[in-house]
Amino acid sequence: MSKAVKKLKVGMTYDLRDDYLKEGYGLKETAEFDLPDTVEAIEQVIINCGFQTDRIGNIKALTRRLVAGERWDIVFNIAEGLHGFGREAQIPALLDAYNIPYTFSGPLGHALTLHKGMTKHIVRDLGIPTPDFALVHSEEDIAAINFPFPLFAKPVAEGTGMGINALSKINNRKELIDVCSNLLQSFKQPVLVETYLPGREFTVGILGTGKDAQALGVIEVILKPTAEKNAYSYENKEHYDKLVQYVLVNDDEARHAMEISLMAWRGLDLKDAGRVDLRSDVRGVPHFMEVNSLAGLNPIRSDLPILCNLLGITYHKLISSIIYSALKRANINNQ
Repeated sequence: MSKAVKKLKVGMTYDLRDDYLKEGYGLKETAEFDLPDTVEAIEQVIINCGFQTDRIGNIKALTRRLVAGERWDIVFNIAEGLHGFGREAQIPALLDAYNIPYTFSGPLGHALTLHKGMTKHIVRDLGIPTPDFALVHSEEDIAAINFPFPLFAKPVAEGTGMGINALSKINNRKELIDVCSNLLQSFKQPVLVETYLPGREFTVGILGTGKDAQALGVIEVILKPTAEKNAYSYENKEHYDKLVQYVLVNDDEARHAMEISLMAWRGLDLKDAGRVDLRSDVRGVPHFMEVNSLAGLNPIRSDLPILCNLLGITYHKLISSIIYSALKRANINNQ
């Protein structure tokens, strides 16, 4: 009689938006958190891969269960966290303390890439094109900015287009003062001010780690006439089906964007899967804008699954590839 093969136990950590709304948090505060259908979709893929799943939930639930002695072979982590620049790094750090492997980047990668200013310092040192930038920590810092207009301003550590709208494109010093002051007050964090790039906007999907990483393809983000102007903003992302057109592109400019994205991904030592956002300058040269080391994975709404769908890569293939990438890094044999 053959011996039964033990199924790997895959824990799942995530932040459900509804849980935080019930605690009194607002819609914008929880914009990056997941809907139940995202968790369900990921779980179904994990089960279809032959693994056992265990829904854990957010960091507080994980902490309670670790203290109670529970363990997992690997954790599929999509938790964004709530407070501080290290919020995406909290669960990876906790799992590291208990020597439990997990998907996606570690604490360093997540903490670094959440802070767009620190990320751009490293990317620039790697020789990767990125717009000139400055950080505004207080209103006194605004006077020191002497880049030519137009400029672009956004909170230094938000995602999902938070803090970005039509006014984010800045044409004069009065607008610079007004926009930066408003962002400082609203988000209680530094403001990243960059040279505004007028060219095409790209999103590049990345799969894998290190030498195994590959750029899957490129979508161009095209704002429809009814969209909020000047940026891929929170409003445009929230109503993407009406306001945004995603076009799969493979011309010279797009291929250059893929090369830059892969250089940034490897240079920042990110893991398993993610997304790099770029925008071209007036000469058509793509520039690194930011990288999402914990990209959204809703099968319908999120940019990375949208890109994969346009490429003919199924959701099952995307999620299973992430799992197997993490298993390989952890040297776990799933056979």
